[in-house]
Amino acid sequence: MNVFWYLLWFLVAVSLLVTVHEFGHYWVARRLGFKVLRFSVGFGTPLFRRVAGADRTEYVFAALPLGGYVKLLDEREGPVPSAELHRSFTRKPPWQRILVLLAGPAFNIAFAILVLWGMLWVAGAPEVRAVVGNVTPDSLLARAGLRSGDEITAFGGRAVEGRGDVVLGLVEAMSGDGRAEFVVRDAEGAERRFTLTVEDPDVRRALTEPSTFARGFGFRFWEPVRPAVIGRVTPGGPAAAGGLLPGDRVVAIEGVAVADFPALVEAVSAQPGREILIEYERDGVRQRARVMTETDQVEDRRVGRIRVETPPPGPMPADMVVRRTYGPLQALQQATVRCWEMTALQARMFWRMLMGQVSMKNLSGPISIAEYAGDSARGGIAAFLGFLVLISLSLGFLNLLPIPILDGGQVVYQLAEWIKGSPLSERVQAFGQQLGIALLLLLMGVALFNDVARQLG
Repeated sequence: MNVFWYLLWFLVAVSLLVTVHEFGHYWVARRLGFKVLRFSVGFGTPLFRRVAGADRTEYVFAALPLGGYVKLLDEREGPVPSAELHRSFTRKPPWQRILVLLAGPAFNIAFAILVLWGMLWVAGAPEVRAVVGNVTPDSLLARAGLRSGDEITAFGGRAVEGRGDVVLGLVEAMSGDGRAEFVVRDAEGAERRFTLTVEDPDVRRALTEPSTFARGFGFRFWEPVRPAVIGRVTPGGPAAAGGLLPGDRVVAIEGVAVADFPALVEAVSAQPGREILIEYERDGVRQRARVMTETDQVEDRRVGRIRVETPPPGPMPADMVVRRTYGPLQALQQATVRCWEMTALQARMFWRMLMGQVSMKNLSGPISIAEYAGDSARGGIAAFLGFLVLISLSLGFLNLLPIPILDGGQVVYQLAEWIKGSPLSERVQAFGQQLGIALLLLLMGVALFNDVARQLG
């Protein structure tokens, strides 16, 4: 059921964003007088086909909705009647071709701004305060001066609006010079400043890995107490074999009381590959189960697992959430600024990834994106729309990369032809296409490897 849910919302998101992207190419091409032969969402066997308009354009929805394309009249692909040569892609001025190529990414970015504008105008911008929960003794941030109960109010010279500012700021600092300046306010209201400095570039790169962030820095944000209630039981896992069900509340493990879900995780982690006695309550009745834990290798230590998940977190207390409201013009300005900042951040992180300053483990493939889509859909319409904003910006940015098979690479071809005064040779274009495919396959391979590695823990 989970796989179907993730696949459903992944396809919804991809189909929508691909349609937006291809519509950008289509709309600008039509306005500039290019002849559009086909507008297809998806590949493979057509599920829906319609021919319409004076140009007899074919509109297609195909069976594999993992991409799409706009086919323009192009004499490189076959004979073109002399009466229509002026509408062929190759006969149009280079600047018009460039506008058509840029339109797809531009529409993805515009779509993200439009969705975020509506969200900010209707619902405002709720931000969870960056209040620190647990700080690991002798960790990086503990040595720098962070304490449990502190609220991070400024980072790197900028005011902190919520937790996301701190997380992104730390990742950017560690991918840069390794220096992060904090301003915090303690529970009594006293303010103090301190600086975290990480000089070793290998340590900094490791800190940018998604799985090591909290443990590497040695802190977690404050969260409401999560009771030791089981939210999901992995079919075929140890807990399922022991008879545990969603909704069971674990009260003790090996006779030691369990106060909350983190305590449950800690108690199980300390018992790798062993049979443990779990006491739990179901419908008010106390019961017992013997469960054989599985063993996972996490860096240099072995930890126990029973393959259960916590239920979805409840709402944050009202005093932990700051909600900013905007009028229509303010919301549009905020949406534009935020989308620009997110796109610029993607560009910096991608470049630093290529330079080895950011871990390649941050690349996500289709499996992770599908999980994000499904999880955000479970979180409600606001969470799913927020996911669409991020993915639409990513799609726009990635298509602007100067890789020949992508829009950005094709723009480079057109610029070269414009400067040179004649088209590049077929040999050069073929080599660029092969190089582009190789680079794209490499990126996809790394992303897919990361997906599989995350699934295997």
